[in-house]
Amino acid sequence: MGTVAQRVESLALSGISSIPKEYVRPKEELANIGNIFDEEKKEGPQVPTIDLKEINSSDEIVRGKCREKLKKAAEEWGVMHLVNHGISDDLINRLKKAGETFFELPVEEKEKYANDQSSGKIQGYGSKLANNASGQLEWEDYFFHCIFPEDKRDLSIWPKTPADYTKVTSEYAKELRVLASKIMEVLSLELGLEGGRLEKEAGGMEELLLQMKINYYPICPQPELALGVEAHTDVSSLTFLLHNMVPGLQLFYEGKWVTAKCVPDSILMHIGDTIEILSNGKYKSILHRGLVNKEKVRISWAVFCEPPKEKIILKPLPELVTEKEPARFPPRTFAQHIHHKLFRKDEEEKKDDPKK
Repeated sequence: MGTVAQRVESLALSGISSIPKEYVRPKEELANIGNIFDEEKKEGPQVPTIDLKEINSSDEIVRGKCREKLKKAAEEWGVMHLVNHGISDDLINRLKKAGETFFELPVEEKEKYANDQSSGKIQGYGSKLANNASGQLEWEDYFFHCIFPEDKRDLSIWPKTPADYTKVTSEYAKELRVLASKIMEVLSLELGLEGGRLEKEAGGMEELLLQMKINYYPICPQPELALGVEAHTDVSSLTFLLHNMVPGLQLFYEGKWVTAKCVPDSILMHIGDTIEILSNGKYKSILHRGLVNKEKVRISWAVFCEPPKEKIILKPLPELVTEKEPARFPPRTFAQHIHHKLFRKDEEEKKDDPKK
C-alpha cells in the first residue's frame, strides 16, 4: 500500500479553526476569493442556460435556433446549464441520493474502497496527494470510477452501500452517453462536419470512456483561503456535472471569475480540451475552479467523457485548418496532452519559486 492520504472530511470534523498551509491557495489566487453565497447573487455575465427541448424538432427553423444557441455557448463560454436534457429528474435524484448515502458512511467504512495512487490504482475513494511542485492539496475527498462502456467497468470496486448504487449509476451512465452523442453530433454539424465526426475522433461508442468523480467538499473553517479545486481546464471531450444545489463553481470569463448559479433540474456541461483541440479552438475549454464554504457541504457528480489514452492522436481536424487559420495545437495522444499540461504547470511553479 502507498501512503494513505489525509481525508479532508476527518480534518474538517476534528474541530480545527484554521486550515493547514497545504490547503491554502497560491498567493496570486487569494486576492479574489469571496463568500460563495454572496458571489452567487452577483449580477454581470452569467453562464448561459441552453434549453435542449427542441434540439430534434421536426421544424427545421425551430431546431436550427436551438442548435445555434448551443454552438454559440460552446464558442463563447465553453460551459452551459442544459435544461430539458432528456434525463429524468427521478433518475438524477436517485443518483444523487446514492452518492450522498455513500458519503454519509463513516470515514473508516469508506476507507475500504480507498484507491492507491502510488501503484496506479486511481479508481475508488481518495483525496488529492501532493503531486505537483507546490505540494498543494485540495479541500475535498472523492470517489472515482469508470462507468461506461460497461465492459470497461470494474464493478468490484463500486460502493456496495447503498444497495442500488450500481443499478442507478449504470442507468445514469447509459442515458448520459446518449446525451453526449447528441451534443457531439450537433457540435460537429455546426462546424460543417458530418454529424458523427467529433464523436468518432474522440473514441466512438467503444473507446470514449465515461469517468465519474463524486466530489465531496466538507465544511471549511477558512473558505476565503482554501483551495477547493485549483484553476484548471478539463482534458475531456465533454464534462457533465450535477451538484447538491450548493454553489462553488467559478469560471474565468473575460478576465473575471464568474460564479455559476444553481439552476434547478439542469446538468452543467463543459467543453473540454479534447473538443477544443479537434475544433482548432472554435469551441472553448474554459478555465474554472471550485470554492468551499463554512456553512454547507457541497457534493458534485462530474462525468468526464475521455478519449482513450494512447489509441488516438488528437489534433485539429484537417477541414478546420486553413492558411488563414493554421493549426493551434500540435498532434498529441491524450496521455501526452495530460503529461504536457502537468509538466508545463510544474515548470511554471519552479519559475515562480527558485528554491524548487
